[in-house]
Amino acid sequence: MKKISVLIPCYNEVENAGPISKAVTDILEKELPQYDYELVFIDNDSTDGTRDVIRGLCKENPRIKAIFNARNFGQFNSPYYGMLQVTGDCVIEMVADFQDPVEMIPKYVHEWEKGYKIVIGIKTSSKENKFMYWLRTCYYKTIKKMSDVEQIEHFTGSGLYDREFIEILRKLDDPTPFLRGIVAELGYKRKEIPYEQPKRRAGKTHNNFYRLYDAAMLSVTSYTKEGLRLATIFGGVCAAGSMIIALIYLVMKLIWWDRFPAGMAPMLIGMLFLGSVQLFFIGFLGEYIMSINQRVMKRPLVIEEERLNFDQKDENAKDGKANEV
Repeated sequence: MKKISVLIPCYNEVENAGPISKAVTDILEKELPQYDYELVFIDNDSTDGTRDVIRGLCKENPRIKAIFNARNFGQFNSPYYGMLQVTGDCVIEMVADFQDPVEMIPKYVHEWEKGYKIVIGIKTSSKENKFMYWLRTCYYKTIKKMSDVEQIEHFTGSGLYDREFIEILRKLDDPTPFLRGIVAELGYKRKEIPYEQPKRRAGKTHNNFYRLYDAAMLSVTSYTKEGLRLATIFGGVCAAGSMIIALIYLVMKLIWWDRFPAGMAPMLIGMLFLGSVQLFFIGFLGEYIMSINQRVMKRPLVIEEERLNFDQKDENAKDGKANEV
């Protein structure tokens, strides 16, 4: 009997942890009874009682498991680490707030059985804020044009990943992984399934401006070099333009020395413009340096505080599959 692992990363999802657990287990038991399964929560140091809810779920059902992180390790490291800990023949990753519809699970598995190692969900529309959806569309199109690797538009990371692909992730040893880019760059031939993203079931989203900016810059620094080249080209153009303007001013001052006031305004405007451009690109370069620094330090993805319902048999099975590759 094949085993399906469903991974649900969560942070302060006290209102959603119970309902998403019931929805996932119901659909697995009713529509996919021919498979064994495990439901794994990886909690990123919640502070609202989410862990108490998960503990209760683990007591009720031994197939429900949990990993509690020692602190919040970010929106990318935690789910990536969780994918490396599951024991199934495939893992389905989805968020706890129901914005990844549970009805997608049978569709993922159906395509997996056809031979696809990766089956992902693609948002074709969303019931979220229309302005935010438009901003995300602009971001995806921009990063797609800038990147050497063809990026996947409106792909959040939700999908099914075969054990073979999980072992590829295990070998990467990347302390700052960006799964969306890795799937596009290193993934097998994939199947994309469109869906409409529903509204969040309950609670408030944790995707504030800083987290969205962090996600955007991680993809930029991991998969693009056009920004740095733009800085070089733009700097060269500005230098050439400044020299031409300086020569023009010099000639005009020599010819009409008694009637042509150079003035301070053009000089101040030029200095402020070039200064702001320099600060922008220094900050942009700093993002790349910070990304390099995080990778060089080789910090662990996650430090665990506690595990629930993981037994030695599960660990041995996971290690054995890793050794087969």
